[in-house]
Amino acid sequence: MKRSELVGKIKNSEIIWDMVVIGGGATGLGVAVDAASRGYSVALFEMDDFAKSTSSRSTKLVHGGVRYLQKGDVMLVLEALRERGRMKANAPHLVKDQSFLISNYRNWDNFLYFFGLLFYDLLSFGFGYGRSRFVRAKTVMKYIPTSVEKGLKGGIVYHDGQFDDSRMAISLAQTCVDNGGVALNKMKVKSIIHTDGKASGVVVEDLLTGEEYSIKSRSIVNAGGIFVDDVMKMDSSSHTKMIVPSQGVHLVLDMKFLQSDYAIMVPKTSDGRVLFAVPWHNKVVVGTTDIVRPTPESEPVPLQEEIDFILNTASLYMNPAPTRADIQSVFAGQRPLAAPKKEGKSSKEISRGHKLFTSESGMVTITGGKWTSYRLMAEDTVNRAIQVSNLTPKPCKTKNLRIHGYKKGVDLNDHLYIYGSDADAILALAKENPEYGEKISQKYDYTVAEVIWAVRKEMANSVEDVLARRVRLLFLDAREATAVAPKVAEIMAKELGESQQWIDNQIDSFVKLASNYFVDC
Repeated sequence: MKRSELVGKIKNSEIIWDMVVIGGGATGLGVAVDAASRGYSVALFEMDDFAKSTSSRSTKLVHGGVRYLQKGDVMLVLEALRERGRMKANAPHLVKDQSFLISNYRNWDNFLYFFGLLFYDLLSFGFGYGRSRFVRAKTVMKYIPTSVEKGLKGGIVYHDGQFDDSRMAISLAQTCVDNGGVALNKMKVKSIIHTDGKASGVVVEDLLTGEEYSIKSRSIVNAGGIFVDDVMKMDSSSHTKMIVPSQGVHLVLDMKFLQSDYAIMVPKTSDGRVLFAVPWHNKVVVGTTDIVRPTPESEPVPLQEEIDFILNTASLYMNPAPTRADIQSVFAGQRPLAAPKKEGKSSKEISRGHKLFTSESGMVTITGGKWTSYRLMAEDTVNRAIQVSNLTPKPCKTKNLRIHGYKKGVDLNDHLYIYGSDADAILALAKENPEYGEKISQKYDYTVAEVIWAVRKEMANSVEDVLARRVRLLFLDAREATAVAPKVAEIMAKELGESQQWIDNQIDSFVKLASNYFVDC
């Protein structure tokens, strides 16, 4: 996936593409993969980096949504459970089974959640990960030794999926390209071209070179995530706000606070939210919050009240209780939720289902939804675009489409497992030069070869691209990521032919960004 080659494909302004996709998060990438795999010519443009915003900041779960079952939204859960199964089947190197444990301190809760999760299992028939079961208090302590033991009445074990979100996004971009499509980051859509009142193309600026390109297209899909309103404003100056961003925060802790392969699920916190503590890359991700924010932000800053809420809730289930000093990284993301019709409606009540809108110009906008349902959202969106733009109908192929890197039986103890079938090429690269096999950090196993691979094969253009969304160090250990940034900048500069000034700018930019991932004690 070489950026220069893909840019070359969009330079001919006379080519009419079947579809242009605006936005390179889970939804946009899913749409591009669906369209490309059907045989349509498709070009996707992301203004920053793939999964820069919401799609790299999830709870790292592939799940049906137990909380939606509590609210009686059976069809949404059923839909997600089916997609959960397909996601694991199509990307076994990135999606794995995750056992969850609900610790209960009332006997009634054991009864309630056991039968509720039996229904969850029934809904997932044919796409299941494992059966739910009741376990006694002693077994809870065996599975998760750090559980709060006082008053414990037992627990319920159930199964969902777990994955690496931004790595899935990179794999989807590669899958799009593998199927003949174009997926480009650092490409800002500046305007939408209209012909006789219909959306017929876009003008994009390459943010790395400053060059502009006019792209003609038979259909346009707006998958801008939290920024969909900005794109719709380009299409129609009379557009009114359609989505509201809801912020979610996650804390990353050392594994000593879990000491288990099991994840903790708290089905009802003090204000009615759901909280998870999930093992991820030998850390524990704890979250999330759910607070409506006034404006969308690609780099939202966690609120102190969000951090305190997570720590206070975790202290009820973890022994020892984590403190601010134990937080190794904190990250915030914003979800694009359909705006409520009633003012004052809480974000917990706003629909998580995806919604499609077609403007008068024929542009199709997709919003809402979640990572687990990205494939189905993409299928629905492409079907709508075919209908609206009179494209030659072609059947969807993604139900059984293998994602780039597809490999069964990966070794989860080897940090390279996220690359799937590409791991062998990275190991071969590390053998080309002794320096390539060196670690970029003494605390973690990431190597120089992975940085080079990210630049050469995964369209990484900045230190942030590498440390935040290729090797994930910023999300795992913000201070260590800051410490290795100079070395990563030097490696990248050598690959890209950049100057010392570029190195200095990259370090300064990353250090400033990473400061929002620290928590003051």
